[in-house]
Amino acid sequence: MSQATTLPALPARRKNRSVWRRFGSVTRSPVGMIGLVLVLLALICAFGAEVLAPHDPTQINVRGRLLPPAWDAEGDPTFLLGTDQLGRDLLSRLIFGSRISVTVGVAGVLVSLVIGVGLGLLSGYVGGFIDALISRVLDTFMAIPFILLALAVVGVLGPRSGNGLITLIIVLGLTGWVTFARVVRGEVLAVKQREYVEAARSIGQRDLWIVLRHVLPNVTASIIVLSTLQIATVIIAESSLSFLGLGVQPPTITWGTMLSEGRDHLATSWWLATFPGIAISLTVLGTILLGDWLRDVLDPRQMT
Repeated sequence: MSQATTLPALPARRKNRSVWRRFGSVTRSPVGMIGLVLVLLALICAFGAEVLAPHDPTQINVRGRLLPPAWDAEGDPTFLLGTDQLGRDLLSRLIFGSRISVTVGVAGVLVSLVIGVGLGLLSGYVGGFIDALISRVLDTFMAIPFILLALAVVGVLGPRSGNGLITLIIVLGLTGWVTFARVVRGEVLAVKQREYVEAARSIGQRDLWIVLRHVLPNVTASIIVLSTLQIATVIIAESSLSFLGLGVQPPTITWGTMLSEGRDHLATSWWLATFPGIAISLTVLGTILLGDWLRDVLDPRQMT
């Protein structure tokens, strides 16, 4: 009787326990803790806006227009961060605005991930003409800055094309897949040469099964880290487009729109633009710090 053929265990699977132990180190990492706290704060505001907001963010109060923050001598303790040009509570609008940033950031990256990872796997594993074709497309898209490409597409479609939120998610997703495809392709080119992949081919396993079982698990760490960092890029892009009037349209509240409305009053009512800018900066900083920490955790060279 011939001896059964066995495949070498996947390196990623052998080190799963090490990875989970390293995830627990977040409490000992200042970078990881700061990033995690900032990201959790944005998520709590986004999902708990109805409960956390002290006022109706759309309620107009002409008698309370442009009130400064509560700690100012002319401020009102009822409105902690002051009010805008229509007397609406700024804190409540910031909390509700987080929902758009989180939604667009996560959903846009998911669209990019599906397209980019799929094309990256196909290009890197199949090779040949398919790889050359996808590589040329990647080179073409990479020659155009992400934000300029998104700006051009949104400009053509128009800010009111269909559902503004859905349109923006699709546009940012379709213009952001290149980074995923490029990184995954490079990872696959290295992984497919390893012994366990060659062994799987030698015993006649299907290519799709090899990709899903042996290749994809070994590029997942890079995908996770890249997704986190890409969310920051998408949030900046959404805020920039909303600032220019090409993103999600009023009356939907977004940080970019608040920033745009506040610039006209910057000299006299600094809080209108300052606090939305701080919210965007802290959320982006949190996702970047969290992504850096995840990169350290998932780096196989640091696993023991």
